Amino acid sequence: MDPASSDSPDDNQTRERQRSASGCTDTDADVHLRVICYDETVRKLDHYYGIVKRQLLQNQSISLGIFPSTSQDHRVGDVRTSIYCAASIWSLFQAYRRIDDDRGKAYELGQSCVKCMRGILTCWMRQCEHVESFKKGQNPKFALHAKFHLLTGEEVISSEEYGHLQIDIVSLYLLFLVQMITSGLQIIYTMDEVTFVQNLVYYVERAYRTPDFGMWERGSKYNNGTPELHASSIGLAKAALEAINGCNLFGEKGASWSVIFVDIDAHNRNRSIFETLLPRESSSKNVDVSLLCAISFPAFATHDQMLYSKTRNQIVSLLEGKHGFKRFHRDGYGTVLEDNKRRYYHIAETKVFEKIECEWPLFFLFMIIEGMFKGNEEQVEQYKNKLKPLVKRDKWGDPVVPKYYYVHRDQVNLERSEPGSQGRQPSSEGNPRNLFLWGQSVWIIASLLMDGLLHINELDIIRRHLPSYNRPRKGGRYSAFQRTRYMKESKKNRGTASDLVVQVVLIAESMRLQAMMATYGIQTQTPHEVEPVQIWPPRELVKVYQNLGVSEKLGLQGRPTRPIGALGTSKIYRVCGQTVLCYPLVFEVSDFYLSHDMALLIDDIKSELHFVGKYWRLSGRPTVCVLIREEHMRDIHFRELLDLLAQLKTGYCDGLKVRTGRLQNLISSSCIEHLDFMSALDIDLDIKPFEQLQHASIGYQSLTDVPRAITYSEDSMSFKDMELQPTHEVINVLRSVSTLHGQTQLLGILLRREGPDFQIDGHPVGERVLALLSQASSLRYWRTVRECTALLSKEVESISPYITTVLVSGKQLTVGYGKDEVLLDRPVQPGGIHDLFYNASLQTHNVVQAVLQQEVVLYCGKLIATHTHLFNGILNIRVGWVIKAMTYYLHDVCHSKETVEGLAPSEVRRLLVKVLSLDEWAQQEKQAKMSCGCLWGSEGLRGQCQSPTQRFPNNQAKWGSSMTTALHRRREVRLTPQQIRVIDGCLGRTPKRFYEKVFNILRKTPLGVRLCDQLLPQHPTISEMSSGELNFALTVQSLLNHIQHPEYRQIVVELFSVVATILERNPELKFLHVLNLDQIFKDAFKMFLKDHGREWTDDASTFYNASHVVVSSYLARAVVNFMLTGDMRSEIEEGLTCKVS
Repeated sequence: MDPASSDSPDDNQTRERQRSASGCTDTDADVHLRVICYDETVRKLDHYYGIVKRQLLQNQSISLGIFPSTSQDHRVGDVRTSIYCAASIWSLFQAYRRIDDDRGKAYELGQSCVKCMRGILTCWMRQCEHVESFKKGQNPKFALHAKFHLLTGEEVISSEEYGHLQIDIVSLYLLFLVQMITSGLQIIYTMDEVTFVQNLVYYVERAYRTPDFGMWERGSKYNNGTPELHASSIGLAKAALEAINGCNLFGEKGASWSVIFVDIDAHNRNRSIFETLLPRESSSKNVDVSLLCAISFPAFATHDQMLYSKTRNQIVSLLEGKHGFKRFHRDGYGTVLEDNKRRYYHIAETKVFEKIECEWPLFFLFMIIEGMFKGNEEQVEQYKNKLKPLVKRDKWGDPVVPKYYYVHRDQVNLERSEPGSQGRQPSSEGNPRNLFLWGQSVWIIASLLMDGLLHINELDIIRRHLPSYNRPRKGGRYSAFQRTRYMKESKKNRGTASDLVVQVVLIAESMRLQAMMATYGIQTQTPHEVEPVQIWPPRELVKVYQNLGVSEKLGLQGRPTRPIGALGTSKIYRVCGQTVLCYPLVFEVSDFYLSHDMALLIDDIKSELHFVGKYWRLSGRPTVCVLIREEHMRDIHFRELLDLLAQLKTGYCDGLKVRTGRLQNLISSSCIEHLDFMSALDIDLDIKPFEQLQHASIGYQSLTDVPRAITYSEDSMSFKDMELQPTHEVINVLRSVSTLHGQTQLLGILLRREGPDFQIDGHPVGERVLALLSQASSLRYWRTVRECTALLSKEVESISPYITTVLVSGKQLTVGYGKDEVLLDRPVQPGGIHDLFYNASLQTHNVVQAVLQQEVVLYCGKLIATHTHLFNGILNIRVGWVIKAMTYYLHDVCHSKETVEGLAPSEVRRLLVKVLSLDEWAQQEKQAKMSCGCLWGSEGLRGQCQSPTQRFPNNQAKWGSSMTTALHRRREVRLTPQQIRVIDGCLGRTPKRFYEKVFNILRKTPLGVRLCDQLLPQHPTISEMSSGELNFALTVQSLLNHIQHPEYRQIVVELFSVVATILERNPELKFLHVLNLDQIFKDAFKMFLKDHGREWTDDASTFYNASHVVVSSYLARAVVNFMLTGDMRSEIEEGLTCKVS
């Protein structure tokens, strides 16, 4: 029945529908779902049955059950269309189950749905080798195909010819698979199929770091073959992971080994990055209607009301038209100007499609379905009326939804000049002779809902439309994404477990450590005392999970060797009759030196607890194991660890509710995961639980008895001249050198020259470096620790997710120095980390940079997730330049003799925070100065006002070593304008609306902007990109990155702002020649020197040290002079004045 022309029900039915649309509870479901008028219901259902038979089942493949995208295509089956067709048929199957005698129609519909879902599964299972390869590297050429031969299921188009990598399709399949199985359909038959579906979960788990081609199969909006991270794909993946976790694919009667498991940490990364991207779809698409399917039906991927409303409103306001929704801005698909003979567009070709994009009525249907789920009757009626004139009829009178409406060639110019003024033509796909099956299937679902034949709870069996804490509780042995009692919604706390208690178990490595801790009132347990529960390192749990999804027959090797994250180690596991608790990764003693810094560990423990408390979504409480080792006692920061443990004992940790206690007492309220799949496997696991240290007696009674780490220092001496000496000379000098740093330099020369196996006095060079690393680590002599670590080419564990976190926050990441910088604009696979940091140029510059830059990337990844404001105005995090800013602050501001590489890791992180928060406390000083009545003058930004104390986010702990004195001395130091410009220039910080201003300048500069002999042309820049587009901002950044002096970079940023202000206040102006920024700066500097009575000099430090007001005034004068030298419009020559201020 056509939704636009269906008869209006009586008032009682209307009120009944309104109550149902607003949601019903399971207790009154029977009352609500009863059939009011049996005969009328049967008649309506039979009407839809006829439509499904004629429009959908008529086009179903007789062999595989899959569907083509259009009814005239008899060769290619489309997976996305097939899933929606199956969902439509299943919806009618659900509706028929209401009536007692359906004359076998429900069974027929159910089996047709099963055949389609199994047909897709069969096609994909033929590509098992693709799945296995994709799990290891997410290479697009190993993507599961999205199109198959309609009858044979064979591949019809290669990955080189078509963008098969569409993560959202696999996620959509998993989502509806769970819905259908939960409704009672038997879709999965064998354990081979269960194993394959488990591997599909692995396939989508890393959606958060997998650039794909998205719902529209083209990748970026430029249609140049480039995949990118799509929020819609990540949102679908998140929803699918939530839905399938703990699902038994054999249904209610299934065995324990047919259950699907999801990595909760992978799910959380998808959630975090999805919500970070919203309301943006990708780097090139600020808004895309595909997000509607992610935030609403069928995925319901976010229940953050603010994010949902912001994304939805942006879609509606920017993409809705009279004939449907545009897919995204400058979408050329289906327009008369698109060249169908070419797969890709030319550079800047998308500009020609602006304001004539095709409009898709399909998304009016999605808005109707959304209205039904929200109980918004007004929205349903609104889009029902909009859809009415767009729907066509076939010879049986059945409604037909056109695929899209396009602007006729003769009306293109008129439509561009006045968008929405011209009529549009329906596409050839989606007419009575050539049905658009995706549109028809969604129309059927929407119509069943509107006619009251299908309830939203029958369409969404697993209640995806409800927040997790409002869904019916799952029974059984497996964890589920459900929070009930603890969930609260507020502006500050949207959907987080505000009242959640994080359980903490304190495990001491030995009895003597336990006894010593007891003297300070800290009650701990040893591994022996928690028996029969075992304490495992997280790497042992990885071994267990590697057996999940293994099939020699299919060539599948199970779960990739990914580490278990903080959320995963907060569960208690039952494995082969054993109860297991894993300690988090932060307590793992790794090859990398970060684990040797106690202050960093203390910060990480706090961060870990808050992270678990904030993002825990499973039923049961999280249980975190805090592992205390004897080596911690010897650290100078051990008293700080005691303070933290004492704080945990109070029941709170910086506002987070915690509960410490004996593990045996906490198990009953914990989240317990049963890894039953291990029971069905005949495998002898080589598991090594955490072992308790044994001692003859309990010797340590007090901290004063513990051998303490000494504060080691030595005179620094450079042996760089030995690079040119023969090997035997280097060895002779090595034998006579006693300093750690000296030995490291000489061993590094031998290691690079002769290799790690070269013998010195019977010991290989590699072993000597390892021994030196161990000695330096015990002494906490960080400079040598870092250098030895770099010489041994070690890597930070699990750094890839942090790189991804930076990238999806709308930033780029650059590692290296100068011309050899490597730009990261897409996620990096773990296998590529080594080559990224241990390249020849970075090693040549400074061997320590290889590990120091890894450190900074790690800290940036953690900070950007929790303190996003620190990176405001920074688009490209150039790690080498960030380290330069840290070095500059340390030496030129704090006047410390320390080097960054000589600081402890915790001090490096705090120094990074200090430099990133410069903007905050500089602003505080400005406000303090203004309150004192101080004015900014050309002599300096700070005047005579006392500066406030700098603060770290979260009041971070005290500093160690000589950094404390140096940085606390900052209270008497006032930063000069030049120092601020240097630091901001190193960071690449820009003011608000900066890129929008540059875009407006380009509009008024036909020949482009020149800077450092680089030209930013007007075209294709502004014809290819829009002002608010991330890619445009990145283009401007790449221009600024050619500047090698950070203070000059900031002056150029100020110059851009000055030019933009002049053009805004004088809209009649434009530049007729190239806008040469270098020349304008020189002119401004000359005027500055002349006004101050000085001769010309290349040293512009006095200008750099002038206040922002002074610099801006000279730049404005230089811009006006530049225009008056024949580079402005004729109207100005005729006497118009130029407004500068």
